[in-house]
Amino acid sequence: MPWNTCYPRPQLKRDSFLPLLNGWQLNGNPIQLPFCPESLLSGYEGVLGDTMTYETTFTLPEGFVPEQGAVLLHFGAVDQIAEVFVNGRPVFRHEGGYLPFEGEITQALLPGENHLTVCVIDMLDHDYPYGKQKKKRGGMWYTPVTGIWQTVWLEAVPRQYIRALVIKPDLTGAEVQVCGAEGCSTLTVAFGGEIVARAEAMGEQPCRIIIPADARRLWTPDTPHLYDLTVTMGGDKVQSYFALRTMEIRPDERGISRLYLNGKPIFLNGVLDQGYFTDGHYLPGDPKEYERDVLRMKALGFNMLRKHIKVEPQAFYEACDRLGMLVVQDMVNNGGYNYLFDTVLPTIGFQWRPNWPVSKRRKEIFETCSRDTIRHLHNHPCVIGYTIFNEGWGQFDGDRVYRVLKALDPSRFYDTASGWFIPKETDVDSKHVYFRNKRLKPGKRPLFLSECGGYGRKIEGHLWNPANEYGYGKTDTEAQLTEAIGRMYAEMVTPAIPGGLCGVVYTQLSDVEDEINGLYTYDRRVCKVDAAKMREILRAAEDILSRAAE
Repeated sequence: MPWNTCYPRPQLKRDSFLPLLNGWQLNGNPIQLPFCPESLLSGYEGVLGDTMTYETTFTLPEGFVPEQGAVLLHFGAVDQIAEVFVNGRPVFRHEGGYLPFEGEITQALLPGENHLTVCVIDMLDHDYPYGKQKKKRGGMWYTPVTGIWQTVWLEAVPRQYIRALVIKPDLTGAEVQVCGAEGCSTLTVAFGGEIVARAEAMGEQPCRIIIPADARRLWTPDTPHLYDLTVTMGGDKVQSYFALRTMEIRPDERGISRLYLNGKPIFLNGVLDQGYFTDGHYLPGDPKEYERDVLRMKALGFNMLRKHIKVEPQAFYEACDRLGMLVVQDMVNNGGYNYLFDTVLPTIGFQWRPNWPVSKRRKEIFETCSRDTIRHLHNHPCVIGYTIFNEGWGQFDGDRVYRVLKALDPSRFYDTASGWFIPKETDVDSKHVYFRNKRLKPGKRPLFLSECGGYGRKIEGHLWNPANEYGYGKTDTEAQLTEAIGRMYAEMVTPAIPGGLCGVVYTQLSDVEDEINGLYTYDRRVCKVDAAKMREILRAAEDILSRAAE
């Protein structure tokens, strides 16, 4: 199975890697990981509120653990609350369904066969991040995911080992912090197989790596150059990578605030990416499908994906790093959603909502998960921005949350409120426009059209639910859909670029369950638009920015 050979943490790789994906039982029935039961069992609607008991056994290969070393057990993601036992002994517990977690299990191990049990409860508790999941799915709500839905794996480490790398690049090199290091660490940088730089770090003190001028290659969507990084500390050795890349907001020569990638203005031609798949639900059946999705969108002319209310396995971000696809990452929302106040009224221009109370617990969970998401994705050069709240969904204390997250990582831009209810503190003014082509009026900050379009096109034989046709406008042919997108750009997008429109996000990459508004069908077998004409439409927008910023 391809997930067995996909290293789950590509920016901190060790030779020791033992996937635990086979031989599992869920409540006494066989199940194949890393896929959630919703993707494997026909008609399965989840066991929300019930305990899900996962069990398997494993035996460590001879010589797997170094002398006086340790064994770490990793989970890519488990939704929502997981308690982990090894040989009946509790080893650790985790809450939240979208981020990886790990724990040392050395003291719980026995010679020979070991028994691993994971008890999971998923209440679809809205105090935790839950994304587009809903038990009664339909329209823009999708089948929920329960339990283990990413890779489970073991790793052997020496007693003193590198716990993380924090890499802060610029256009001449990078600052690297080796977390967990004691004494001296040696850092070696290679490009194209040739060593181009070396450095040493003492303990956890950041060290500066300078790339020689003749070896400097900047990372862009057109030239996604990556530098290989090897870090050795005592008996530990890890492989990583980084890129020379900066992202900033500053005025152009006319005083118009714009996004700058590596000191040059850039227009974000983006597409909304929900991250759902027919063959694995919350995961693709093959991790290479992330790469294929990136290449599909690049072939249409897009240079950015807005990863919508979901955190993916790192295989997705590695593909974007390697292939040159910018990512604006959404935080996964928690809290309640009100269709009238959060969508209907704002869509027609009435952007006001009641000041619903927000519990201290929900605030703390959202902020903790948001901070952890930023730390988790920090080293990926593809990630250039974050969406904090989407369409008022769970929104609270926008100005304060912006300040907290911006201070944690000021190297990216932050869209505090995507769509409406924009607070005072945000890096971009964000708008959602559906059902019409509206005249956009940029202000002092860059204007970001963070959702638009969503035109439906039904492709017989490729429908997940033939009874439903959910989209934001109907087209019947490839020509009609392509023309509708071209008209939207001509009437709404390109006229606003000279005044400060910095990017656009078309809804969406593919159909998802009941939604038929994708550029591709849900199974990714049919492209619904004219690829050559799409490239012309998007390239014209980029050309207008080039002329406007001169």
